[in-house]
Order: sequence, then structure tokens, then C-alpha cells
Amino acid sequence: MYDGIVQELIDELGRLPGIGPKSAQRIAFHILQTESFDVTRLSEVLREVRDKVRFCSICGNVTESETCSICRDPRRSHATICVVEEAKDVVAIERTREFKGLYHVLGGAISPIDGIGPDDLRMKQLVARLADGTVTEVIIATDPNLEGEATATYLTRLLNYPGLRVTRLASGLPVGGDLEYADEVTLGRAFEGRRLVEN
Repeated sequence: MYDGIVQELIDELGRLPGIGPKSAQRIAFHILQTESFDVTRLSEVLREVRDKVRFCSICGNVTESETCSICRDPRRSHATICVVEEAKDVVAIERTREFKGLYHVLGGAISPIDGIGPDDLRMKQLVARLADGTVTEVIIATDPNLEGEATATYLTRLLNYPGLRVTRLASGLPVGGDLEYADEVTLGRAFEGRRLVEN
């Protein structure tokens, strides 16, 4: 424990997701010991993010405008929507440069333990986007964990519309991984998702 404001800084940094006590302490001392660290600029950027950034009125992605750049892009296919849990998942998929459709950010996953149900997520907005029949495929790209699986199962039942194809991202063994270290669920998924090898 440190005196006064130093401990307050460590405590505040420790409230951020993914930053434990040791990391919070390391960051705090980096700020204290590095003279070139621009604390003023950091506080300005934090304030600007709070003031300017909002969620896209269509898909729920982060943006500084009413709608995000992906929803505004006329080159994107309006026939396919990829459903993700968080805005950071959009960035991960965009890095692959494989997906050319639109997104729908749920804002989390179903988690009864945390008190998060379907009504706490952007499910109704997704259903509304499907109303005009433009969308022919919904790709469910939730995390391959208990909450993500529960969300995917709920979405599969919710989106049982005639003419709408609902797919789920494949999951299984990571490239470069060892078979002996794979858990049962991952290995089971790899068997389910196996594909024909072309000669």
C-alpha cells in the first residue's frame, strides 16, 4: 500500500478490465517516472472519448457519428449480418478482410449468473433489421464460451425465419496447437466442423 494519491491512481487503474494489481502498479509508476509521459494529453483523450464517442444507431458499433463507417459504406453487402458480442469483435473480424457484410453488436452475451438476459442485449434491434427481408444470412460470431454458446443458441431459435440462413462461425483446433492439449469441447467442435479434403 502506498500513501495517498499514488494508491488512488493504482486503485483507479486496477478497476479497468484486464488490469490486475501488479499491472496497475506498473502503469502508475510508469506515469510517475517517465517525464515525457503526457498526462494532460491522456486526460484530454479520455474526456474526448467520453464526450464524442457513441454507439451506431444501426449496428451498435462505436462511432463519433450517428452511424459508423461500416454501416455508411455503400460497398458493404446488406444481405449478410454478422452478430458479435462487443465492438472490439468487429475490429478482430475486420482485420481478416474476409467479411464484406454488415455487423450487429449485441453489447454482451446472455449470462444468468451476471443477471444478463436477452432483454438486456440488442436483440430487438437485430429482429427489426431483418423485417424488410433484405438480409438473407445471419452469421453468429459470439465467443466460444458458455455465455457465447447460450447467446448463439438463443439467437438460433429467435431467428427461425423462412428464407433466412443462420450460420455459426466454425471453431476447433488452433493452427500451431497440439492435439494432446486441446480440451474436449474444442476437440469435439473440430470433429463437428471437419471438411472434405480436396485432391
